[in-house]
Amino acid sequence: MRDCLNHRAGFDRVLMTVAATFLTVSASSALAQDQARSSAAELAIEAAIPRPEPANVPPPTASDIKLDTTATVQDSAKEPAKEPVKADVAPAPDKVETKPSEVATTPATEAPKSETATPAAPAAPATVAAPAAEPVKAASNVPAADQPVADKLKDIIGAKTSRHFDRKNERAAIEKFYGARDFAPVWTQGGSLTAAAKGVIARLKDAASDGLNPTDYPVPDFASATTPDALADAEFKLTASMFDYARQAQSGRMHWSQVSGDILYPEHPVDPNEVLAKVTTATDASTALDSYNPPHKLYKELKAKLAELRGQGNGPVIEIADGPALKYTPAGKKQAEIVVEDARVPQLRAKLGLAENASDTRYDAAVADAVRKFQSGAEMKATGILDDKTVKALNTPKRDKQIDVVLVNMERWRWLPRDLGAPALGDAYVILNIPDYTLKVMQRGQQVWTTRVVTGKPGTHATPLLTETMKYITVNPTWNVPPSIVYNEYLPALQQDPTVLQRMGLKLEQNRDGSVHISQPPGEANALGRIRFNFPNKFLVYQHDTPDKNLFAREDRAFSHGCMRVQNPDQYASVLLNIAMPNEKYTPERVRSMYGKSEIDLKFPTPVPVNITYQTAFVDDAGKLQFRKDVYGRDATMINILKNNRGKDLEAVVAHSQPSYSRPATTLPSGVAVANNGGGFGSSGPNFFERLFGGGAPTPPPAPVGRRSQQQRVFTR
Repeated sequence: MRDCLNHRAGFDRVLMTVAATFLTVSASSALAQDQARSSAAELAIEAAIPRPEPANVPPPTASDIKLDTTATVQDSAKEPAKEPVKADVAPAPDKVETKPSEVATTPATEAPKSETATPAAPAAPATVAAPAAEPVKAASNVPAADQPVADKLKDIIGAKTSRHFDRKNERAAIEKFYGARDFAPVWTQGGSLTAAAKGVIARLKDAASDGLNPTDYPVPDFASATTPDALADAEFKLTASMFDYARQAQSGRMHWSQVSGDILYPEHPVDPNEVLAKVTTATDASTALDSYNPPHKLYKELKAKLAELRGQGNGPVIEIADGPALKYTPAGKKQAEIVVEDARVPQLRAKLGLAENASDTRYDAAVADAVRKFQSGAEMKATGILDDKTVKALNTPKRDKQIDVVLVNMERWRWLPRDLGAPALGDAYVILNIPDYTLKVMQRGQQVWTTRVVTGKPGTHATPLLTETMKYITVNPTWNVPPSIVYNEYLPALQQDPTVLQRMGLKLEQNRDGSVHISQPPGEANALGRIRFNFPNKFLVYQHDTPDKNLFAREDRAFSHGCMRVQNPDQYASVLLNIAMPNEKYTPERVRSMYGKSEIDLKFPTPVPVNITYQTAFVDDAGKLQFRKDVYGRDATMINILKNNRGKDLEAVVAHSQPSYSRPATTLPSGVAVANNGGGFGSSGPNFFERLFGGGAPTPPPAPVGRRSQQQRVFTR
């Protein structure tokens, strides 16, 4: 019995030892977990708010424990709720050892409550999210004084932007720009104008000096804007006027299609985003806004002359006294040169801008030529004789009309590309002025070469205004007669004389579909002469030589079917070839050595831009404002549009029908010699554009919706 008790007592001791060991291990494990949890919780609490050191906390009394029981449970419940978020992020073993006794039992007794408190965990992110909103608000940096205006701007953008901005791209730019700055105003600060606003207002008020109308760019009255609503409204009104000025300064008050269907310049619209960024960040907002005007030298010279015409220029007004008529007679075969002298000639020289021999009293060839040009520009008979009518015109010029002419010429400069030349060729380009009948080759801002030209006759054969690139030169070209000449001139002539084409050296082919093609082989008598300068375009025009040299001696030279005849084509070709291929060392003699009966194409590695312009007012090399006859009536059309179409959207594109390359079937009269006797191209053969320039016809741009198309002229030869 005693042995049994002894065995049982030994068994109990073993069992108690095992139980104690188990409890010790469990307690150690729980302690380790609680220590880690306590560490993570402490880090979370210490990261959020300062926590006093345990040594500074007074010993709790019985009443303290009784009162704080609920609070302790809540704190304990909150800590486990944060633990899953922070435990893996920042464990801190050095903190675990500071308070093992304080936290060893609390998690054990409250563990069930932490589980039941789990649904309350989302409350913790709510308290963390509250301070996260502050940085967004602080990043706006909207001054308190401007916040009411910013709120109004935000409201307008959200609901009423179209009241100030009609164009979609401008509305989008406004939303982006003001949204990025938390809708803070840019033209005012604390109700006062900023430096940028003053610069923009100054430029808008001076729009007349740029040939624009200041009433098109109204400036709001910021002085009377004393409420957030009024300031916000003024903010957007000034921005809208700035957009209008930048857009019209760069592209013009009227789109070129409003004037005629024979104008085609590349579009270069402004980007409202770029306008906002450029003007609002510029050191001088006025200069930044002014930069949207044409940068060309000739435009700036016209601007200066406009100021003079308006009475804002320097220098005394020169009056020519009445007197006898003055006439210069050049030397002839049977008579010597006759040069008269008159005391009025020095004043006449000054009036006409002749700086050379300024004090010379002789009415010589130079003075007579200047008088002749003045008469031509004033739409008088160009005799070169200083008579009473000419003196009156010199002394009492129609300044209002001259101002209008200068204004529309400045407007046409806005249509042209900002960079007229090819950067790879030293900014080289060709510029042809139709009313002046001259062509110039420019490079690096300087005139390289110039010559006289013959341009299209007024009416259906007017030379179009365009910008294209010259891609190659053809020596010994074949003249493929344009369809307009074939069907409007040559076929009717065949009805009268079936042999007329043979006598002119032209070859007629009739294709299987009945259409007719007429051409002239290369040669000295070819209508295109020896050289053709090709810049493919939808109007089918080009520049070329001509066997009829006599027309170049005339003052007015509008005689062609639309193409431009060049007086010295061999020199022109060598100048262009040396610009495009400087290492080839072309000379006029080398070009002429290629003349023969076979076509030779000389292609440019880099095309040369060609700009066909219409300058009835320009400043010459001597600084004199020159006027030319409005041969195509472009000035009259534009002046009428600007004066009588106020309020209309003149910037809208007007659709014009595209040129037709069709060749209708034709019944030829008997006796007409047909070169191929019906074996030519069928309806699928090359059209005139393909014969002329190679490749396919140009793809016409889509006509704008909602516009009535007008009949488009086909310009040829």
